Amino acid sequence: MAHDHKPSRRRARVIAASVVTLALGWTVLAEIPVSAAGKPRGHDVSSHQKRVNWHKAKSKGARFVYIKATESYTYRNPHFKQQYNGSRKAGIIRGAYHFAAPNKSSGKKQAAYFMRHGGRWSADGRTLPPALDIEHNPYGKRKCYGVSKRGMVHWIKSFSKEVKRQTGRRPVIYTTTRWWNKCTGGSRAFGANHALWLARWSSTSGKLPKGWSYLTFWQYDNGGRLPGDQNLFNGSMKQLKRFARG
Repeated sequence: MAHDHKPSRRRARVIAASVVTLALGWTVLAEIPVSAAGKPRGHDVSSHQKRVNWHKAKSKGARFVYIKATESYTYRNPHFKQQYNGSRKAGIIRGAYHFAAPNKSSGKKQAAYFMRHGGRWSADGRTLPPALDIEHNPYGKRKCYGVSKRGMVHWIKSFSKEVKRQTGRRPVIYTTTRWWNKCTGGSRAFGANHALWLARWSSTSGKLPKGWSYLTFWQYDNGGRLPGDQNLFNGSMKQLKRFARG
């Protein structure tokens, strides 16, 4: 994900190979080329992408998008309105995400801020559930933000509880297997009722974080035909619409 109001972290670019192996919740597909996977393709954007040509994105295959709305409890994406409303007008299913800063304030406070500034959800079939981007700290050496494993689990629960209270849905959790297992201690508290959005820029999705038996979204690359990071939905277009409706 992009962290767009401060210097972004240095990422090691991993070129996505042409073969993808997905461990699915409904079935298992092995060695399917990304270009022919038959799964809805999408992307995620932040203020780095600024004004996006959504009709062009759709013509290149975009069927869904997650858009950064907020970070911590003070930052708002200045391009959110154009990105969020424009993608819907182009016929792309879209949702909003929040970048977590667990060292800045409580999960409840950041969830409330997110809800006030774009994180709301409606069962219209065009809006994805809110997403929480929780990963290594891009602003310092403390990858877990200086928060204990128990404290991190509590923070995520607090965030999730507030989102559920305001929207009726649990947030999708975006993370990496390495970060999750390290910074939450491999918590299994979320897999049963939180959809997983896994970040792994590789030819395979690899091992899932502890607590999850399947993924819902897979961010497999940070460059390609669509603006922003590249993603696949783990199911059919019909299932994506059903997931959006809740």
